Amino acid sequence: MAVDTTSTKSGYHLATELVHIDSDAVKDNYNAASVPIYQTATFKQNSADGSGGEYDYSRSGNPTRTAVEVHMAKIMKAERAFVVSTGMTALDVILRLVKTGQEVIAGDDIYGGTNRLLTYVSQYSGVKVHNVDTTDPLRVEEKLDPIKTRLVLLESPTNPLIKIADIRAIAARVHEICPSALVVVDNTMMSPYLQNTLELGADIEYHSGTKYLSGHHDLMAGVIGCREQSVAESLYFVINASGSGLGPFDSWLLLRGVKTLGIRMDKQQSNAIEIADFLEAQGLKVHYPGLKSHAQYELHKSLSSGPGAVLSFETGDVGLSERIVESARLWGISVSFGCVNSLISMPCKMSHASIPAEIRKQRHLPEDLIRLCVGIEHPEDLINDLARALETAGLKVKR
Repeated sequence: MAVDTTSTKSGYHLATELVHIDSDAVKDNYNAASVPIYQTATFKQNSADGSGGEYDYSRSGNPTRTAVEVHMAKIMKAERAFVVSTGMTALDVILRLVKTGQEVIAGDDIYGGTNRLLTYVSQYSGVKVHNVDTTDPLRVEEKLDPIKTRLVLLESPTNPLIKIADIRAIAARVHEICPSALVVVDNTMMSPYLQNTLELGADIEYHSGTKYLSGHHDLMAGVIGCREQSVAESLYFVINASGSGLGPFDSWLLLRGVKTLGIRMDKQQSNAIEIADFLEAQGLKVHYPGLKSHAQYELHKSLSSGPGAVLSFETGDVGLSERIVESARLWGISVSFGCVNSLISMPCKMSHASIPAEIRKQRHLPEDLIRLCVGIEHPEDLINDLARALETAGLKVKR
């Protein structure tokens, strides 16, 4: 049974909720149609002891940031949400909950930046990190320790092999065996529009707001949503103490971008489905949960309301893949995803290059892998450009 992500507590569809901001989130004497940008570092107080004002210093809180945080909490169905400077900042804040001697269980197919930060934590903070195949809940369970396990960090789909973790089953087992452990999901690949991991049992969901939530690659941001207030309070302490909260102008940009998430994701996803079908018809090994050939097609359908707009494929030859990437015209060679324009890259040479080659080999990450991040262009133009790139690189294309 598919997860219902179409409606919220208000009864409106999520696509509607994305557009409408809670009017009580920011007190505005002038009833501005757009949330004002409170571009200020400090706020005047009415008393000598500094009490009485809702805000005093923008490191601790700002009305524009509050507006986007309240909006994201509604969309993510979270008890509380926070916005910080980047997606990696979001993970860094979450990892501050792990103490020396405790353990983190993470996937073996994860974003390169996540792997880099986990490696740093394991080397300098005395935290043990286990990398396992999260597509098999038993592999996660084998590493669970009722005393030591603090975080179980999941991606689903994974980046870049697009593997699926049974978030619901893993979360239930973690909470049963390790009551004090937190299940954390990087939900950037799906966005809250297609997948709600807090309802699937996760304790914390986070995003790189730079990707789908913004949609235009014109800001850096991270978003954290919490299922319980006690966890939220711990995270807020770190954000306030470290000064990692998102600035007012970037908060406003993020809020503006989120409003069009639904229409962008619908278009990007429909494009991705057509492109995945085209590539599979060429005899290429395509990784995309919208294809029935995907080993976890049914599992993904039970967790999400759509397959998303990121896919990857293998050519069998690194040189061939390089020629394909460099021959594309509409597809920009770039890291990241979630933007309105389509991007192409080779993860092992770009987004995952920080993972040592021997580790990539151990984790079965193909060096020839090409990742496509599908935009909102006309699908026929995107497919024609890919076909021309394939032919230029030396492949015979079936039209």
